[in-house]
Amino acid sequence: MKIFKYIFWIFYRIWFYILVALPILVMFPLLLISILKESWYPYFFKLARIWSKFILIGMGFKTKIEREEITDKNKSYMFIANHTSMADIMLMLVTVKNPFVFVGKAELAKIPLFGFFYKRTCILVDRSSESSRKGVFKRAQRRLNQGLSICIFPEGLVPDEDVLLTQFKDGAFRLAINHQIPIVPLTFGDNKKRFSYTFFSGSPGRMRVKMHRFIPTIGLKTNNTKELNSKARAIILKQLIAYNA
Repeated sequence: MKIFKYIFWIFYRIWFYILVALPILVMFPLLLISILKESWYPYFFKLARIWSKFILIGMGFKTKIEREEITDKNKSYMFIANHTSMADIMLMLVTVKNPFVFVGKAELAKIPLFGFFYKRTCILVDRSSESSRKGVFKRAQRRLNQGLSICIFPEGLVPDEDVLLTQFKDGAFRLAINHQIPIVPLTFGDNKKRFSYTFFSGSPGRMRVKMHRFIPTIGLKTNNTKELNSKARAIILKQLIAYNA
């Protein structure tokens, strides 16, 4: 019986990469046009949401989204979530309707096809480079000035599977305070179970996500960064514990 599970997992992983590549190939001309100008990014974002829905449905993931508060399409936000799966990017795009830009690892730009658009639309950061980390703030400011939002997974690296939630890095919270934009915490409840980074794992099923009440940053200063970090992490951790219970 176990051999059939391993065979399923092999084909399930291959199927995932097919689903990632197929809509990019089909929509390639439209995607290419949408990245010619930064001001056209909202059109790219709409196409990215279609790409994400295609993948999640194709993998047999049934999303269940709960929102405690609704975003204003005319405002910018800092979206954060726990980071557990390769499907986190897709689930974030499906959940959030406000056009946002990911701040992500530079290494992902090496992925064939996906990386071509990733490095041209996201804010890349090399965590081993201090100058790269500092450059994120300037690039994020330009995007926020264009009316976009920002998305960061504050755990940084994906934690080991036996770790529920690691400590958050301060970058997302410092950036939100500097620009006085609300923090929007999201909890992804099932991504680790559905499609973790462990090759022989995963299965179709539900993907729960909860968008929590926004955390305001108006009036906060840089010295409030740690406090804001702890508050946001506590909200996500509490919901993860509730999901696991």
